[in-house]
Amino acid sequence: MVKYKVTIASRNVVCAIVYFNSFERLKVKQMNIVTLESERVKLTPLVTEDLEKLLPIAIAHPDLLQYSPSAFGSRGALLDYIQTGVAMRKPFLIFDKKNNAFAGSSSYGNISAYDKRLEIGWTWVGERFHGTGLNKAVKFLMLSYAFETLQYARIEFKIDSRNSQSRAAICKIGAVLEGQLRSHTLLTDGYRRTTCCYSILQSEWLGIKKTIFKEFL
Repeated sequence: MVKYKVTIASRNVVCAIVYFNSFERLKVKQMNIVTLESERVKLTPLVTEDLEKLLPIAIAHPDLLQYSPSAFGSRGALLDYIQTGVAMRKPFLIFDKKNNAFAGSSSYGNISAYDKRLEIGWTWVGERFHGTGLNKAVKFLMLSYAFETLQYARIEFKIDSRNSQSRAAICKIGAVLEGQLRSHTLLTDGYRRTTCCYSILQSEWLGIKKTIFKEFL
């Protein structure tokens, strides 16, 4: 059985969560950064000091984020990516315990505490970790924490329509395609991508957990 563990990180780091509704003014709420861990993977709060741990992957695979609006593939680009993530999202550093190696990053973002929804994305791992089950283990931890600890009602995923590999992977974990946003996001090469929107609802999570993620129980 895979153990599911959540601990509050010792680093004094917070993530700003911005949310708005018609009855209240725009607010910013602080959320504690957490560490999520199972027998397969450990997710720790990503900080700028983690640059050197991820730089070899960025240098070796400069096209890893080809469907992302973020630049990648150099020290400067990776530093900007990390700094932006820390400021705007809740990013994690992915450590593959099976291979004893730092593998990449994933984030919570677009967090609305009022609406109890957030997005999981900004996910990438080095090519040698593709197809190993690592990403599925990461998603299990992040979904479990969002639905069971935070008690959020809705988790969203947004993917470039051309990224067939990521779209297939999201469908395999039970996410539902809700629609497409045309000419939605400007990429670094000037292309305006069509974004596919997927979601998983809290009411669906227990069934998904017991079937698709049963290997982690």
